[in-house]
Amino acid sequence: MHERSSVAELAESLKRELHRYSPGGKLPSSRELVERYRVSPVTVSRALARLAAEGLVVTRPGAGAFRARPRTEAAPPPADTSWQEVALSADTSAEPVPRSVDATGVLVTLATPAAGITEFNGGYLHPSLQPERALAAALARAGRRPGAWTRPPVEGLPELRAWFAREIGGTLTAAEVLVTAGGQSAITTALRALAPPGAPVLVESPTYPGMLAVARASGLRPVPVPADAAGVRPELLSAAFRATGARLFVGQPLFQNPTGAVLAQARRREVLRIAREAGAFVVEDDFARHLAHEDAGPLPVPLAAEDPDGVVVHVRSLTKITSPSLRVGALAARGPVLERLRAIQVVDSFFVPRPLQEAALELVGSPAWGRHLRSVAAQLAERRDTLAAALRLHLPGLSLPHVPSGGHHLWLRLPDGTGETALAAAALRAGVAVAPGRPYFCAEPPAGHVRLSFAAVAGPAELAEGVRRLRAACDELAL
Repeated sequence: MHERSSVAELAESLKRELHRYSPGGKLPSSRELVERYRVSPVTVSRALARLAAEGLVVTRPGAGAFRARPRTEAAPPPADTSWQEVALSADTSAEPVPRSVDATGVLVTLATPAAGITEFNGGYLHPSLQPERALAAALARAGRRPGAWTRPPVEGLPELRAWFAREIGGTLTAAEVLVTAGGQSAITTALRALAPPGAPVLVESPTYPGMLAVARASGLRPVPVPADAAGVRPELLSAAFRATGARLFVGQPLFQNPTGAVLAQARRREVLRIAREAGAFVVEDDFARHLAHEDAGPLPVPLAAEDPDGVVVHVRSLTKITSPSLRVGALAARGPVLERLRAIQVVDSFFVPRPLQEAALELVGSPAWGRHLRSVAAQLAERRDTLAAALRLHLPGLSLPHVPSGGHHLWLRLPDGTGETALAAAALRAGVAVAPGRPYFCAEPPAGHVRLSFAAVAGPAELAEGVRRLRAACDELAL
């Protein structure tokens, strides 16, 4: 094999030889592979990264590459997705709903504050937390792949779909995954596929404003279901299904935005049971799984991993943990609904650009990926603790009912009678941008709130300065 041989050819050659090694057995070193196949070290590294992304090998920095151990799960019982025929064909529309779009809550987190403003309103990692070098290297390697600029399969690259399927877990397969242009695109596709215009859609209260904007733009009627520190309340979810006839519930079971709540173990099966009995889908927005803090402990598996009957439509994205511009995500579903999701996505966007998919595959298959996840987990925990401590010391009047173990923000309740708009304006005058809580509610909020991001700033020093400025804004309003 000559130097000009492609990464794909080397990967296929190595794949054919994997049977020579026992599960967990070590493959030849990179130097041996370079000499044997007469390729460059870069080609060997990229080929091993591709096999790692496919789950065939495991790379350990400083130790080498090893054949992955096969899964030993018992074969699952046959799934029953026949109920979806009723859910997908039911006409629950009532009077037409205006497709007005209020993007205020989204624009707050996307707007770039003026120079010198502390960005407590950001929705993404600060550049210092983003894996910029690893992303640059992954994009460079991806751009050199043969066929990197050709049209990809509309469903996404098979290797990337397989990686997402393994990440989600359970018995999900690559064939049940669609690659999307980020999480927001996936949510848009899911809502359009699962509910006709005019239909009610049950949502957590409070919830992510971007999802509310999508629902309203699609002509849907968001119906709030109250949540507490343990997530959405099952008895109220059941009552809402009965009262509205809804066939769709959208939730964030892990580190919910904005509260940071994790759906309690006892409630997980209840939510699935209630939705199944209502003949309804659950859209699981698993946006924060890679934003767990280092003290989070073992995470619950996605609801999709515990659902063989196609109740859950799972949304996942790489954007939050990497960069706002790596807009690569996934939709996962079982049963006939998958074809509807695929059709809508194709009509909307054709496909996700292949270079982005190839770069994502390079990134998650590289040793830098694990290092990045560990680094962000540690730094988010430090920033969370810094911000929470500063708020309790300098702004005790702002209630902080829950300190999350994942995500990138804190959710604060304001003193009764405090106007969010006035506080946000005063904060901006003092040099700090905050996200008002009103856009997170689809009905009248029980109180005023603000959301403060600790991930969008440069570090602990800027967090402390931001709290000092917010204190000045509260003093201006005599809070």
